[in-house]
Amino acid sequence: MSDTPPKPPDVPLQIQIDDDVANGQYVNMALVNHTETEFTLDFIYVQPHQPRAKVRSRVILNPKHLKRLMAVLQDGVTRYEERFGPIVLSDDGRPMH
Repeated sequence: MSDTPPKPPDVPLQIQIDDDVANGQYVNMALVNHTETEFTLDFIYVQPHQPRAKVRSRVILNPKHLKRLMAVLQDGVTRYEERFGPIVLSDDGRPMH
C-alpha cells in the first residue's frame, strides 16, 4: 500500500454515492485512535439521557491522508467563519482559537 496519492486519470474521476450514504449520518461525538501506521475515526451519535451510544461510521486513514484531511477541514472552518462569524465553543460565548 502506497502513501502516494494516485496519479489523476486522463479523464475526470466519476464518484458514485449510494442513496443511503448520500443521506448522511448525524453525529455529535467523535473518537480518534491511532497506531504507528493508521488513524481510526469513530463517529458516534449520543442520545440525551441514554447510557449507550452507537458508532454510526468508522473511517480508517493513514497518517498522511489524515494530515491532508485536517488541512482541508481547517480551510473549510476558516472560510465558514469568514462568511458567518466565529464558531463559539466555550461556555462564556467567546470564540476559541
